[in-house]
Amino acid sequence: MSQSKVIGFAPGGEDTVTIYERSQPGRRAFVAPPIDVPEAPLEELIPQSERRAEAPALPEVSEPEIVRHFNNLSKNNFDLDTGFYPLGSCTMKHNPKVNERVAAFPGHARLHPAQEARYAQGALELMSRLGRALAEVAGLPHVSLQPSAGSHGELAGLLLTRAYHDDRGEPRTKVLTPDTAHGTNPATVRMAGYEVVKVGTAPDGGVDLDDLRRKADGETACLMLTNPNTLGLFDRNISEIARIVHDAGATLYYDGANLNAVMGISRPGDMGFDIVHFNLHKTFSQPHGGGGPGAGPIAVSDRIEPFLPRPQVVEVDPGNGTAPVYDLDLVRPKSIGRLRGFAGNFGVFVRSYAYICSLGGDGLREASDAAVLNANYLKARLAEPGIGEHLPIAFDRPCMHEFVLSGQGARRNLGVKTLDIAKRLLDHRVHPPTVYFPLLVDEAMLIEPTETEPKERLDGFVEAVRAVLEEAAEDPEVARGAPYTTPVRRLDEAGAARRPVVRQPPAGAEPPGDPGDARQVTSGSL
Repeated sequence: MSQSKVIGFAPGGEDTVTIYERSQPGRRAFVAPPIDVPEAPLEELIPQSERRAEAPALPEVSEPEIVRHFNNLSKNNFDLDTGFYPLGSCTMKHNPKVNERVAAFPGHARLHPAQEARYAQGALELMSRLGRALAEVAGLPHVSLQPSAGSHGELAGLLLTRAYHDDRGEPRTKVLTPDTAHGTNPATVRMAGYEVVKVGTAPDGGVDLDDLRRKADGETACLMLTNPNTLGLFDRNISEIARIVHDAGATLYYDGANLNAVMGISRPGDMGFDIVHFNLHKTFSQPHGGGGPGAGPIAVSDRIEPFLPRPQVVEVDPGNGTAPVYDLDLVRPKSIGRLRGFAGNFGVFVRSYAYICSLGGDGLREASDAAVLNANYLKARLAEPGIGEHLPIAFDRPCMHEFVLSGQGARRNLGVKTLDIAKRLLDHRVHPPTVYFPLLVDEAMLIEPTETEPKERLDGFVEAVRAVLEEAAEDPEVARGAPYTTPVRRLDEAGAARRPVVRQPPAGAEPPGDPGDARQVTSGSL
């Protein structure tokens, strides 16, 4: 392979190593001044039972080296502030920096979670206002902010469903999930103690109504649905779906991961949904990735409200004509109980409330309009000659916020897989789309541009994809060996799964097992 064929940004910085590998005996970032108070024996300060048998093997590194280490690590990350991030079903849109400033105000950032309600009136008012705004977006009257993530909101929704049926004396055993569902949906169903029953997809990309009718019966507790679904398509039969589910006595649950396509345009409650979860770290512009923090509030109908988690933020009339007082309602006899400590991730609430206030109702709708416009523009451009024959659209009708391409043409025509294309895009300083999901599309590539990307970025992505495909037509080995310019090259994923190295060995020690078990690469070096 000619080196000239490997285009992209040259790698910068130094080798990626751990802080332990930088350690040198005797190095210090800080030396404490001489002690100026009487020393006490260690055994008087810490009981023997609480003391380590051996000193911890902490790294010994100077302050400049610490700063350089973490600065270089930060430069090795690809993030939304670095470039285009069209990760399908994740809504990786720009997070306005003013929201970060607001969340960092001392009254927000330094408020202790155990503070008494009477001394946290501002925080409780913000949470109450956020809940009312989310209720309006969902078209459902009651909201709990407590769940900490989208998957946590899913679990809350199914626990609420269980409590609802049990309260009626009608315990049920199964939950329906479409074959296009997010992977967390069936996992949540099992965690909640239900049987997973898969519902098929119709030729138009919506729910197969005949299959739904066959499977929605007296044992069905709930149907979990995303609308638009993970194919980026709005289900045109949503009213009939709601009727089928409710006629079976089940609840209809809305997975809000794709709410960015419809907020301010249509409301899940108006479609017939009983329970909705929001991803504040997607739709409402809270930064996410790397494990959090996030928030997955839920909105519910009147019949589900008695079972909401406790505590709930409530508004109390002081009875003297003054402003309302806010409190936490802990007395909820039918509640499913707490889902986590305290009342939720408050910093996430601040950012999302600031986002909602800055846009207003019209602005939220405009955001969804732009997200849908960007997705349809990008879909049309990727159907152009030179791309469309290699990456055909999976369901060729107007999409919502995202769409799915199939890499089967590239595999057949050019000898490269979707994974190869995704890895090669990294060398063009573009984060790849979601790959191999949804599972029902062969060699799937799920693309979501969001509303915060300008036309030039979308066009640049199209040209990057075109360049990768043209290059593959000449020499497919280039894509098969990609990426070349990232800090870590392509991993041996099978080897890492079979022989994982999950502990960092002490400096100077050999890792267990074969060298490079979990860090082996198929091309180049770490």
